[in-house]
Amino acid sequence: MAVNHIRVQVEDFDVGAEVRRWSANPACGAVVSFTGLVRDYGDRQDVVALELEHYPGMTEKALAGIVCEARQRWSLKGVTLIHRVGRLALGEPIVLVVAASSHRRDAFEAANFLMDYLKQHAPFWKCEILADGSRHWVEARAGDAQAAARWDADAGAKPR
Repeated sequence: MAVNHIRVQVEDFDVGAEVRRWSANPACGAVVSFTGLVRDYGDRQDVVALELEHYPGMTEKALAGIVCEARQRWSLKGVTLIHRVGRLALGEPIVLVVAASSHRRDAFEAANFLMDYLKQHAPFWKCEILADGSRHWVEARAGDAQAAARWDADAGAKPR
């Protein structure tokens, strides 16, 4: 039976432990992971942190829906999706996606889909904290919408 681990949390996560959860499963022939880190989002060089907000309950429901969609498209043994909220310094991990499958193609494509859809459809808001204490809300990027749209075009196809 396939399992999902979906969490929204303030605390850091252990990437190695999350990957090992699936690597230890003899049914998994492939485990693909992606870790997103806080980076300087803007043109300014004075970003010191990123503050992430979410809508509790709604965010978890959206993430569960995204994982459900991935499971319908690809044969997965398990998915881990962790997203942090709160104030995070440059270089800290924000998000972890782990897709486990019997085959590499399903794991790679599912991990790509999960990140593309999360960026476009999960209700998170990002605010840059600048060195002088001022704040700047991060706008949605056209590239994120385009990345998610490519999966919409392929919705009828189940890659194998």
